[in-house]
Amino acid sequence: QVQLAESGGGLVQAGGSLRLSCAASGSISSINVMGWYRQTPGNQRELVSTITSGGTTNYADSVKARFSISRDNAKNQVALQMNSLKPEDTGVYYCNAALRSSEDRPWYRYWGQGTQVTVSS
Repeated sequence: QVQLAESGGGLVQAGGSLRLSCAASGSISSINVMGWYRQTPGNQRELVSTITSGGTTNYADSVKARFSISRDNAKNQVALQMNSLKPEDTGVYYCNAALRSSEDRPWYRYWGQGTQVTVSS
């Protein structure tokens, strides 16, 4: 069994900051891409940011220069530092990881339960 446990969501005023963290645990051999997605009210889940095991990052245009993703490969953890938050950043943020339980197994994508981020104007 694999679990992704998120933490760090909450309520913040516009212009403020929050840091989300996610830890993967369970039967894990290796993790490829880790990242964050969000679902804002009335919209489908969308990509926020991803990071590969080698440290290559990718960001949605809407969060570039405001959000920063980082990763600790040894601890199977990924974090998202969110600065200059806007009301439109409000939503449920989900951690995602593409991993496999052993080297001879296929890659699967796992999701966390989600953490609420609310930005007030």
